[in-house]
Amino acid sequence: MSIIEEQRAATGHDFLERSIDSVDKEIADAIRLETQRQNDTLELIASENHVSKAVLTAMGSVFTNKYAEGYPGKRYYGGCGPTDIVETIAIERAKKLFGAEHANVQPHSGSQANMSVYFTVLKPGDTIMGMDLSHGGHLTHGHPLSYSGRDFKVIAYHVRQEDERIDYDEMERLADEHKPRLIICGASAYSRVIDFKRIREICDRNGSLMMADIAHIAGLVAAGLHPSPVPFADFVTTTTHKTLRGPRAGLILCKEQYAKDLDRSVFPGVQGGPLVHIIAAKAVAFAEAATAEFREYQAQIIRNAKALAQAFADTGFRVVSGGTDNHMFLTDVFAKGITGKDGQNVLEAANITVNKNTIPFDTQKPMVASGLRLGTPAVTTRGLREPEMKTIAGLIARVLEAKGDAATTEAVKKEVKELCDRFPIY
Repeated sequence: MSIIEEQRAATGHDFLERSIDSVDKEIADAIRLETQRQNDTLELIASENHVSKAVLTAMGSVFTNKYAEGYPGKRYYGGCGPTDIVETIAIERAKKLFGAEHANVQPHSGSQANMSVYFTVLKPGDTIMGMDLSHGGHLTHGHPLSYSGRDFKVIAYHVRQEDERIDYDEMERLADEHKPRLIICGASAYSRVIDFKRIREICDRNGSLMMADIAHIAGLVAAGLHPSPVPFADFVTTTTHKTLRGPRAGLILCKEQYAKDLDRSVFPGVQGGPLVHIIAAKAVAFAEAATAEFREYQAQIIRNAKALAQAFADTGFRVVSGGTDNHMFLTDVFAKGITGKDGQNVLEAANITVNKNTIPFDTQKPMVASGLRLGTPAVTTRGLREPEMKTIAGLIARVLEAKGDAATTEAVKKEVKELCDRFPIY
């Protein structure tokens, strides 16, 4: 040991080199448990994915040490040269990937991205229109438990009962009546293509601004496999995880005319210092999303979702709206006498993770729900394809129909482990 090393050790300054096992074994053990859980589990939660080692490396980089309030070239702190490089690269890559005029890469989450847009163009009490949460919308699109429902007057639109697809005629009728300042489109549990052009026309009829929240379908949009809202919407928000397969964070795209006001709404309006290590990881994810390999990955996500939905319907379970055009679908398990809550729990015991979800015109409370939401981004990242989707549909049906039978659960859990071992994550 050198004199410097002895001095650092004697004064406790060798902590910089200590392993997590020596500093905090409890957290180290939890990380190992989560790594094992992900490796041994079929992840079918539509909003989850497995990032690349390159994205993980950026998230764990020394940029986590840097405070950088402000924007490239206009910081409140010194020492931001490398930070400016990273953020500028992320901005330019996001603009190119989506064909946008302006991008803000600082939002910590999709919810904060949405809040920033609202603060840019709305005043408390303004009228907004969003998709009803129980019909597939999102909390931040006007739910009363969210700031979006608390601070603004909310008009909700829905899906049609006969086919469980967005009722654009109702949207138009409500917009004509209420003249909302902002119409929000996009969903967290809707499996069909969204007609952004029609929504823009409705906005124009009523002098409304348009915001598209594409958190779930951003990867599909980037790959050109779902119509893009960028040409039509004043603002586009998204998370950077889910189908985009980046770090857990947010992104805002907008027309150039709103750029300055939007940036002020993000900082200092909603957030303080940006998470530079996460912005670096976003830049990496945007680079990955610009490749032909990523486009094929997105195409496989859709093929897998269609195959899983069809195979699951073939087992006798009803799929909401009859199928899917994107990465996910809802299924009505209550029609088989199972609540969404119970379905989620029995599947988790067999190492298949999904989430309970309300379905349109649900008769159950949200925390119980009549449905399950299933998505294919994460299993597609592992390399699973259509034949495996048929296998997974059969495993899910067996567990649900057995309603927690221990022998069935253990048998399926073993088959899940064998499947996961064939398709390791890292």
